[in-house]
Amino acid sequence: MNMPFYVAPEQVMKDRADYARKGIARGRSLIAFRFDEGLAICAENTSSTLHKISEIYDRIAFAGVGKYNEFDQLRIAGVRHADMKGFSFSREDVDARSLANQYAQILGQVFTHEMKPMEVEILVAELGIDDSGDADQMFHLLYDGTVGDEKTVVVLGGETEAISERLEKFDPPPSLRDGLRAAVAALAGPDRSLTAADLEVAALQRGNGRRTFRRVEGDELVGLLAD
Repeated sequence: MNMPFYVAPEQVMKDRADYARKGIARGRSLIAFRFDEGLAICAENTSSTLHKISEIYDRIAFAGVGKYNEFDQLRIAGVRHADMKGFSFSREDVDARSLANQYAQILGQVFTHEMKPMEVEILVAELGIDDSGDADQMFHLLYDGTVGDEKTVVVLGGETEAISERLEKFDPPPSLRDGLRAAVAALAGPDRSLTAADLEVAALQRGNGRRTFRRVEGDELVGLLAD
């Protein structure tokens, strides 16, 4: 009888992590940041139909980088979870923290027990009820279920270190125009430029009524990026 090859658990986890990181690095990055009226997400995405940024619930947005079909599955699961919880209890009970915990369990389970990990990084952002912005939340989740709680700015994707170095620190929170222009410059880097046609931008903005999510596109986006 042939004996199976032994592979140390540490090596298995390392190989899975390397595989997931390589898959994520093949996609384009995105930046989420806090601005003076809410939270904004800016992604490099030339497609008008395959969205990286979406609404999950009244005050909650979702964004993903990496393999599209995998993070879109997670988006759909999040919408169903939020709808069920809001229907069973109340709309106020749906929050980004519990949703991020659900995502962390899914990603961790797949990473540990499945042959292939998910090649994704995702963001769950929630606009706080108060006008101060102190209750705004951004949760950054990695392919293995690791959760990070970010306050002002977060970069997702394969070039996070380089983009983070180019990105100026937002303190105090800037206007949407200033924050967006800084984010686009960081995504583009010194050797190229990005136009409105290359970008997907959305915001969770106070003053939009119950559903705070809106897409920033068309002439509005062109105007925000103009000198």
